[in-house]
Amino acid sequence: MSSVSARLRLRQRAVDLEVGVDDGEVLAVLGANGAGKSTLLQTIAGLVRPDDGRVAIGDQVVTDTRAGIFVPAHRRGTALLAQRAMLFPHLTVEANVAYAPRCRGLSRRAARERARHWLDAVGVGDLARRRPAQLSGGQAQRVALARALAAEPRVLLLDEPFAALDVTAAPALRRLLRDLVRAQGTTAAIVTHEVLDALALADTAVVIENGVVAERGPVRSMLTAPRSDFGARIAGVNLVAGTMSEPGRLRTAWGDHIAGLGDVDTGAAAVALFRPSAVAVHPEPPSGSPRNVFPVTIADVDLRGPLVRVRGGELPDGGTGLAADVTAAAAVDLALEPGRDVYFAVKAQEVALHGAPHRLPS
Repeated sequence: MSSVSARLRLRQRAVDLEVGVDDGEVLAVLGANGAGKSTLLQTIAGLVRPDDGRVAIGDQVVTDTRAGIFVPAHRRGTALLAQRAMLFPHLTVEANVAYAPRCRGLSRRAARERARHWLDAVGVGDLARRRPAQLSGGQAQRVALARALAAEPRVLLLDEPFAALDVTAAPALRRLLRDLVRAQGTTAAIVTHEVLDALALADTAVVIENGVVAERGPVRSMLTAPRSDFGARIAGVNLVAGTMSEPGRLRTAWGDHIAGLGDVDTGAAAVALFRPSAVAVHPEPPSGSPRNVFPVTIADVDLRGPLVRVRGGELPDGGTGLAADVTAAAAVDLALEPGRDVYFAVKAQEVALHGAPHRLPS
């Protein structure tokens, strides 16, 4: 068994997390920089000791601060692949990949055979005799992946493995990793900012905000109906948090109300979701059919293909400012520019209301 159960608290880093990964599952760990994502992986790998916590891999407890258990990183059966390949510069590609099998007691010949197998599997078998300095970024990361897999880890930990690659190398490595992980039934956790990584590789996802788990669930559900501010940003939708004041009506923390569609109990924490394409921009308060109207001071105007993304300033509760997508002609006609006060309007039938989980205590 290679499931992972991790509970950790680090006071200095303001991290208080509890995360689980089922046997053979791939978990995407999402969140802004500094949220605690890498700390989670490093704690599972044994590179960080929590102030308080417990980590189990399968039926083996590898960290338990209360029981005084801390298994060294090299005995945990994990492999960590980060942004940089971190290959041994003095060894050949083949020797780099054979290193872990040799450390586990395999003969030089058996370790070399295993290295060749994994180098062929990741498509760089012809580079076996090269040194790391002779590799491109994409080639080096493929070798690093082969090295991680050659160790036959119980759990594969991936910390933004594609972030340092160019736009041509990243998609190919993403497809390769997806195929290998699925074929092997590997238990894995991947830290990423990219929605494509989560969709292509992961079964479930967690979003970490300010050191705590803000939401968790199946990847596709979280990207179509996010419950956290970061989840909404990567899914490309507007999110406003609040409490249900009555059926079909959410009350924000600053006292406004938003009408929408959804079956959420009165008094429950909830979020209102709507796409920027559903938002109309007006220079004056609109009249006519019932709709939600938000006074907005434009903070940013950004060209996105044939459309212009207009984003307002931060919400009163600190949430990401609302966004609207308009045509370039409309942006010109309305003289939309940073600092201008306008009104965003969205019809109630375009707003989805969903229950929001309560955050874990910090």
